[in-house]
Amino acid sequence: MKSLFLRISLLFTLVLLIVGCSYVLITAVTAQRYFQETTQRLNATVAEYMIQEVNPFVDGKVNETALGTIMHSMMAVNPGIEVYLLDPTGEILSFVVLDQLVKLKRVELGPVKKFIESKGDGFVLGDDPRNPGEKSVFSATAVYEEGALLGYVYIILASEKYETIASGVLGSYWIQLTFNSIVITLVVALLIGLVLIAWLTRHLRTIVKTVERFKDGDMHARVPDFKTNSEFAVLGDTFNHMADLILDNIKELKKVDRLRRELIANVSHDLRNPLAIINGYIETLQMKGDTLSADEKESYLKIISKSTDKLTKLVADLFDLSKLESGQMQIRKEIINLQELLFDSSLKYELLARSKRIVIETSISSALPLVKADLYLIDRVIQNLLDNAVKYTPEDGEIRIEANPKGTGVEVKIKNTGGGIPQTDLEAIFDRYYMIDKEREGVEGSGLGLAIVKRILEAHGTEIYIESDSNSFTEFIFELQ
Repeated sequence: MKSLFLRISLLFTLVLLIVGCSYVLITAVTAQRYFQETTQRLNATVAEYMIQEVNPFVDGKVNETALGTIMHSMMAVNPGIEVYLLDPTGEILSFVVLDQLVKLKRVELGPVKKFIESKGDGFVLGDDPRNPGEKSVFSATAVYEEGALLGYVYIILASEKYETIASGVLGSYWIQLTFNSIVITLVVALLIGLVLIAWLTRHLRTIVKTVERFKDGDMHARVPDFKTNSEFAVLGDTFNHMADLILDNIKELKKVDRLRRELIANVSHDLRNPLAIINGYIETLQMKGDTLSADEKESYLKIISKSTDKLTKLVADLFDLSKLESGQMQIRKEIINLQELLFDSSLKYELLARSKRIVIETSISSALPLVKADLYLIDRVIQNLLDNAVKYTPEDGEIRIEANPKGTGVEVKIKNTGGGIPQTDLEAIFDRYYMIDKEREGVEGSGLGLAIVKRILEAHGTEIYIESDSNSFTEFIFELQ
């Protein structure tokens, strides 16, 4: 019963049986009415013919002798009839039936009058005196004497015996009809219906098989294109899009898991090195403090301080990146002068750049419009980019800072000479803990700087772009409004 085809087939079979039984019932009722109406129309004038042969009343009284003779003669010809003589109110005055079992004393005259008015052209059922509550076909006529209504001749055309015989014949007829025609029709309709159901659900079966393959681990299982606009085609396309999305999510999760492992490894490495240095020099100071000169102690303390600053920056970067990625970093936008901010940042890195014989050039337009941004975070962006540029610019290299109006905002470019970035690494350069040539001598850092830059600018509703020829330069570009 889990199969949709089987369930639809069973429901279709049930519907066919209901339709078949309804057809038999409706046809039986219609056939019965047909036989009754035919009998009534064929014998509509029987009562009128009877009173033409004999007057059932003499001097206002029932002529029993003459009536009995003619009634018995008629019954000899047609034993299926029952003859009743009614007074003007419908009370039964006399009757001739085979077994004399008459249970009603009067007959409702409404149908009788209707029959007489229609002259037998309408189909009318009247009371059956032998079966109270049952209706039967009849023939009737009014009897007058010198213009006065004496009563009615009421003839039942289908007696109880006739009904019994007719029911038996009709039952036999319907048994033959059912087995000879209706059953064949239903079987043929059922077979055609099952074929059509199988054809209509073929796409669904394909989808089910594909889903089962996908469930069993075949992540590349896809529903074929049905080349139609049916609901199954829409369902198949929806599943394919869902499967592609799941596959992309799995790849992303694998990437995230790989980055997580790299993060743990990098954090462990970045934390372990300064901690080891701090611990080593502290132990040295504790063990040899009395034998060390003042200059040696000062040197050791500077190394410890530098390692502590490195740890502090790493923890702060991790904390800030976590808040940025979770949306918990509060952005406090204000009107800022980007020109002053860029000049201040370039001056901060002037001394560090000079130690590597790196030249910092600025080309900052004096007509820069004011922008609305978080001063602290944008300063963080500029410093991270300059810090990255100083790290990867070789000695005697150059760093160039440009800022020009663009539309209603400002476009900032920070470019440095050097080996550039391989094209295969451009997309991953903003991933956390991603560093190019991390083992390169003189290059230190947590690998979080550019990831923080990207998240800060995204929080400001803008993007950062990178250009590099992988050989001589790297340039970062972003806009602020």
